[in-house]
Amino acid sequence: MPVADRSLQHISGMSDHLFPVSYSTLAPQAIITRLLPRYAIAPVKNCVFWMRGLSDIYLVETEDRRYVLRISHAHWRTHVDIQFELEFLSFLQQQQIPVAYPLSTQDDKLAIEIDSLEGKRFAALFTYAAGKVALGDLNKSQAQKLGETLAKLHQASHAFCTYADRPALTIEYLLDNSLLDLSPFLSSTAQSYLNAAIAQIKKQICQLPREAPLWAVCWGDPHSGNVHFTEANEITLFDFDQCGYGWRAFDIAKFLQVTLQAGISPSVRKAFLHGYQLVQPLENIELSTMQSLTQVAQIWSWAISVKYAIAHNHSKLDPSYFHQRLEHFKMLRSPDWKPF
Repeated sequence: MPVADRSLQHISGMSDHLFPVSYSTLAPQAIITRLLPRYAIAPVKNCVFWMRGLSDIYLVETEDRRYVLRISHAHWRTHVDIQFELEFLSFLQQQQIPVAYPLSTQDDKLAIEIDSLEGKRFAALFTYAAGKVALGDLNKSQAQKLGETLAKLHQASHAFCTYADRPALTIEYLLDNSLLDLSPFLSSTAQSYLNAAIAQIKKQICQLPREAPLWAVCWGDPHSGNVHFTEANEITLFDFDQCGYGWRAFDIAKFLQVTLQAGISPSVRKAFLHGYQLVQPLENIELSTMQSLTQVAQIWSWAISVKYAIAHNHSKLDPSYFHQRLEHFKMLRSPDWKPF
């Protein structure tokens, strides 16, 4: 048998003896020696596993600055999905939109492919967002600045061009696909309720056009946890994992959904909308569908949370979890709904 064939047989035999995994944590020391040398950065002093979310986040410290290394989870995002996001962030940085943007490797790649035990994963190194998350959530001044920045992002996005094809934030993607993820956990009563609610939502927003300026590249997850402010009130946006083409009003609805769930003051939400409309006013059709879009954001967020819990924290998916989420959704459908 040729030497090459014997080597392949040996590798295959080793993999047969490894127990299959659905998730693995990559060792920081291996990241320092095998991934980070591919970037033109100063010598690395430290690399720590920072947090686990929809991706794994590592904090990287060199002699002169900090970076954030994000490593995708297998089966969450495709290479093309990630490429779209990284190219969009690079574009926004070139357009002077304040975002934490990805660095290219020395061979000019935005993402590094990793062969992990569970499958292909992708690493990307980002600039560190200066400042910190707002203490106690946004104040009115910060909320207005976030609204202004989001509006500028939407305006700039109309010039974005890429060959990477990422799923758009359409009703089919946000609602129909989400309902498929939720259905196995719903009672027949809850299933019937959501079916009727979604049918009504579709009627209410079917007239929203998919064309500029209403249709833009959306951030997908604008809220205070994805923004850093410096002491001088300078802003930096990060975490665009949920970005994609969609209705700009959906980004506003996503902000409302998160702040309503967190019980943030109506004055903060009003300041956010005021900041957005200082840059580009919303059309009446967008304002009239805001309640429906907020419901869409709730269902989408719920489905993402369930998919994550299935892989990492199944104990979370008890009856009380679904009861609380469903009751919050009912509140968003109330005739007394007041976002501002």
